[in-house]
Amino acid sequence: MAEKNEYIELPWTMNSSSGDDEAPKDPRTGGEDFTQQFTENDFEVTPPAQRVQFILGEDVDDGTHVSHPLFSEMGMLVKEGDEIEWKETARWIKFEEDVEEGGNRWSKPHVATLSLHSLFELRRLLVNGSVMLDMEAQNLEVMADLVCDHMVSAGTLPPGVKDKVKDALLRRHRHQHEYAKKTRLPIIRSLADMRNHSSSKIEEHSASILGATTPISLTASEPGPPGSNGNSSLSTAAGAMGRFLTVPSGKPSNRTLEDMVKSPSNQSMARPGSGTELSEQQHKGNTHFMRKIPPGAEASNILVGEVDFLERTLSCFIRLSQAVVLGDLTEVPVPTRFVFILLGPPGSQSNFHEIGRAMATLMSDEIFHEVAYRARKRDHLLSGVDEFLDAVTVLPPGEWDPTIRIEPPAAIPSQEIRKRPPELPKEEVDEEEEEARLREENGLSRTGRLFGGLINDIKRKAPWYISDYKDALSMQCVASWIFLYFACLSPIITFGGLLAEATGKHMAAMESLVSGFVCGMGYGFFSGQPLTILGSTGPVLVFESIIYEFCLKMGWEYMTFRFWIGMWVAGICIVLTAIDASALVCYITRFTEENFATLIAFIFIYKAIENVMVIGKNFPVNQGIYDCVCTPPIGSNASVIDYAKYNWDSCESYNGTLVGGDCGKPPTENVFLMSVVLCAGTFLISTVLKEFKNALFFPSIVRQYISDFSVLIAIFAMSFFDYSLGVPTQKLEVPNELKPTLSTRGWLIPPFAEKNPWWSAIIAVFPALLGTILIFMDQQITAVIVNRKENKLKKGCGYHLDLFILSILIAICSMMGLPWFVAATVLSINHVNSLKLESECSAPGEKPQFLGVREQRVTHILIFLTIGVSVLLTPLLGNIPMPVLFGVFLYMGVASLKGLQFFDRILIMFMPAKYQPDYMFLRQVPIKRVHLFTMIQLACLIILWLIKSFSQTSILFPLMLVVMIGIRKALDLVFTRRELKILDDIMPEMTKRAAADDLHKLDAEVGLLARIFPWGKGSRGRVVTKPPGLDDGIVGSGGAVGAGLITCTTSNANEKEFEAQSSLLKK
Repeated sequence: MAEKNEYIELPWTMNSSSGDDEAPKDPRTGGEDFTQQFTENDFEVTPPAQRVQFILGEDVDDGTHVSHPLFSEMGMLVKEGDEIEWKETARWIKFEEDVEEGGNRWSKPHVATLSLHSLFELRRLLVNGSVMLDMEAQNLEVMADLVCDHMVSAGTLPPGVKDKVKDALLRRHRHQHEYAKKTRLPIIRSLADMRNHSSSKIEEHSASILGATTPISLTASEPGPPGSNGNSSLSTAAGAMGRFLTVPSGKPSNRTLEDMVKSPSNQSMARPGSGTELSEQQHKGNTHFMRKIPPGAEASNILVGEVDFLERTLSCFIRLSQAVVLGDLTEVPVPTRFVFILLGPPGSQSNFHEIGRAMATLMSDEIFHEVAYRARKRDHLLSGVDEFLDAVTVLPPGEWDPTIRIEPPAAIPSQEIRKRPPELPKEEVDEEEEEARLREENGLSRTGRLFGGLINDIKRKAPWYISDYKDALSMQCVASWIFLYFACLSPIITFGGLLAEATGKHMAAMESLVSGFVCGMGYGFFSGQPLTILGSTGPVLVFESIIYEFCLKMGWEYMTFRFWIGMWVAGICIVLTAIDASALVCYITRFTEENFATLIAFIFIYKAIENVMVIGKNFPVNQGIYDCVCTPPIGSNASVIDYAKYNWDSCESYNGTLVGGDCGKPPTENVFLMSVVLCAGTFLISTVLKEFKNALFFPSIVRQYISDFSVLIAIFAMSFFDYSLGVPTQKLEVPNELKPTLSTRGWLIPPFAEKNPWWSAIIAVFPALLGTILIFMDQQITAVIVNRKENKLKKGCGYHLDLFILSILIAICSMMGLPWFVAATVLSINHVNSLKLESECSAPGEKPQFLGVREQRVTHILIFLTIGVSVLLTPLLGNIPMPVLFGVFLYMGVASLKGLQFFDRILIMFMPAKYQPDYMFLRQVPIKRVHLFTMIQLACLIILWLIKSFSQTSILFPLMLVVMIGIRKALDLVFTRRELKILDDIMPEMTKRAAADDLHKLDAEVGLLARIFPWGKGSRGRVVTKPPGLDDGIVGSGGAVGAGLITCTTSNANEKEFEAQSSLLKK
């Protein structure tokens, strides 16, 4: 329901009710009106929203008017066989659930759709009916007596039918969960009927002895003081007969109230003298449904029905002073706080049902139910109804089907704006100062002192260090650890193989494993953002190959020269940390980071498909004739044809002999097809099971575990599938000995070599500068993506600390001759996605809400610890097919595209307008401008792809990322500030300058036109429409001139000028 800012004139007036049906005045106020200076006339002309805000703004100085979560239940007076009882028909926690008419089950939770007429009727009943606030009643019979006495004294209930109304209120309550426990076998049903007939005879005999003209009550007909059990002389006899009062009387069906069965609700919770008969009668609540009820919840019961002894409608709204468990009144053992009673003559059942639904929906509304707790009189409830009517959205009857049940929304908007009036800022917030404050909180502002940013990062992260280990106590972390282990292991080994070719085996798979262990453990223990996963990247590989080729050309020792490059890179990175160079990260906006993230995701997807196609080239499907046949053993009577049916791998098991030139190797014509099946199967299983948490099958905890372990399940399932078929696919090759790949080198690199001149250590600074740019951009762009506000991280960033730790790790790797590891974008995105937290759904129909990410450093440590011991796991890891890991690559690449606005905008370009999703940026920016921004970003992506694809230009890739920032800066000349703020982020030092320029231009125009048109000062009321929430008093005469100018010149002014004018008015 959409909220409206302006209130509508309702087709009724706020009639002050007589005091005879109001709750007593609060004794603390001495009988005075608690609204103090406000009068009833003030409330009549005040908009409902303001009246509600005033009511909710009152201080609650006691515990009686503190609101609790509410469980609402509606019961209708129905006739079941010969019994007349209250039957549960609907319930609410947040959304409505109805009892299906013929299905004998609950419906799916759905948004309640009400008729406007039912709301009007409910309001009329609250105006003219009884309202009893803070009633003192400990059981249902006392409450029924007080209600009937109140109605009689008010003249709305004839005294002659008072007892009948009371008896109707005390009927038994039958709940939906009790129907499932009914006897199902026919023979048992017959025995139950026999028992019912005999019980009815005993009841009739007992009633005749006692001379009762109405059904026997278990308590006194005249209640004593509140909380007392009564002292009727019939209590003992009724207690003895209590167990027979819950069955039908067996009388003819034309009897109505006389056949009703007394409800256990009219008994007090612990009545002495009732014996075993009463204990058998105790109500058993739906304990299974109790886990859906919020802690501390109270109940709101709505009772509606039609009876033949009433000629006019009776209604009563009751709020008990203290919540009390009223026997079987509620489905669950929750104390009742509110009761709404609606009884009327026959023929109004359907209308009453809709009014009851309207009352229950109001009680489930966050605002009205707080008003109901705090209301001191009838008018406060009416104000709550009026405010609810002001906030509803009406659907036209001919354009939708009222029988359709609306699914609960994925995200429920906050209702806080309805609770308090909109507050106008005393002064306009400077956007530049606000952005500077946010940058300072994230450690992206210059401190002006050496290592100031690093010190701030340590201070920011130190209080969370212990919790980084405690927060990892979850099965979700176990699933993330195993998933990322396989996701990191395969690229490390693959990268090691490529590195061996590029560096003459000076560094290979073993060195990559050791580097992963050293860098991963160090970064996991001491980094500022351990959610960032380190890995090997393509630009680093290209850099290493260029340095190796240069050393071969110069005749230098490669590892020694690389040692000095690494030392220079580490030193430069430490200098950048000292001068807070990471503050430049604030210039990396969504435009640059999404370009980079999309590029890396496309690389993962492309490489996964490319690797599978390479298998197809090495093992083609259409091969020549396989020259190998199984022949029978010597001396056997079997023919060659009998043994020719046996395959290459089963021939020896039948004592056959393989003959042919290709018998030394298995047949490989199925390797490529099997690889395609394994890769596609891993990708599909991972994708489907990852979304299994939103499926309709199994309990939520089972779905969550399946979703968390989706990739692990896919890896094991497809590996077993490959093993069972026996196709010789490529397997993961892991080194089995912990020693350097090249026997001529050790684990420590000497800083000097005979082949290298002494000045080689000095000139190493030049390639180190290029390597520094590469590492800095890779690291910081990935850190920006991980720390983006959409992830809702709570423990802060650590850009300076991350760079400092990385520089130390690069120095260690250079001394040990290990590859450099930097932040891996796709692996980091998948690490964050695997640790996302969602709210636990308790209320039926409630959708899980994204809460943030499980920020901890244990998964990072375990991932690279396991990578370090992978040498010991070679027998197990050797059974994993490489196509399965290629499927994991494909899954990670596709999964990392999810949530990127750039990728969403690319897809929108191929959609007709009527099928485009309802994204917020499409509402606020013209579609042509969106496409223009996307085309520019897509052109940049293509340029980055081309530069990366050629070895001659790939070394310029980090420089092109810097160029991307310059291109983004140039977009300020093409798009307005507002468009860039929606599609991207505002770059620093642009906002204040642009606003100041527009403001100076506006001041000149206002001054000139004010002199030409002096009449503009008095035309405020005729020219400007007051915006919602803006008070007339804040705009002076000068502001009025500006307002008139805005209205007159909007069509001629560009968008930037209009925004500057609006900001001037707010000031």
